[in-house]
Amino acid sequence: MIQRIPEPELMDRPEDVVEYDTMDHTEVNRRFVSEFLEAAQHNGTASKLHDGVNPLRLLDLGTGTGQIPILLAREPVFLKPTITDLSESMIRRAKLNIFASGLQANIKLEQADAKELPYEDNSFDAVICNSLFHHVSDLPLVLKEIQRVLADGGVYFIRDLARPGSDEDVEALVEKYAGSESEAAQKLLRDSLKSAYTVEEIAETLTEVGLPADAVKMTSDRHWTIQGNL
Repeated sequence: MIQRIPEPELMDRPEDVVEYDTMDHTEVNRRFVSEFLEAAQHNGTASKLHDGVNPLRLLDLGTGTGQIPILLAREPVFLKPTITDLSESMIRRAKLNIFASGLQANIKLEQADAKELPYEDNSFDAVICNSLFHHVSDLPLVLKEIQRVLADGGVYFIRDLARPGSDEDVEALVEKYAGSESEAAQKLLRDSLKSAYTVEEIAETLTEVGLPADAVKMTSDRHWTIQGNL
């Protein structure tokens, strides 16, 4: 197993943000949305997805350029999304994407640190997070914040890359999923894979914060997913 090489916590260079946003994440984003909604349909907050008066209060941590909440806002469900990122450049790009989609009235966008969220306890019915954890060194702090802001019965759905076992495996994944992208995009994926956590590391961290270790599972050849409810 290769050693983890941490990436900077903040992706804030405008050129990196643009490069990331122009990469084709369509398939993985749609799958994320579909599987999150499936998870949300099978817990105590499911009725809120169909309640126009009391919609599901959703928090998206590390939203990046906002593509996943845009897809969610187009689904035939009732959501009240608050989406956050620490990076000013990501926030600006997400705002452009949200306005271009015409959904600015539906999505609340805020700059926030996942390690110190500016929200009261029990503020949300669901927390989602995609591709944030490999940027974070203090995972227990983020997971504790997720537990704090989630209401009883709330659902958490977290997905990120899994660190491969060898440099050869890294390069195989880069070729498979970014072979037709620019060299800069390939480097972004390569660095992210090397900065990612393994399922075993995530399971250990879940246990540390009082969540079940088996809440995390490999869900593709390059992703793990943490899924459960409080």
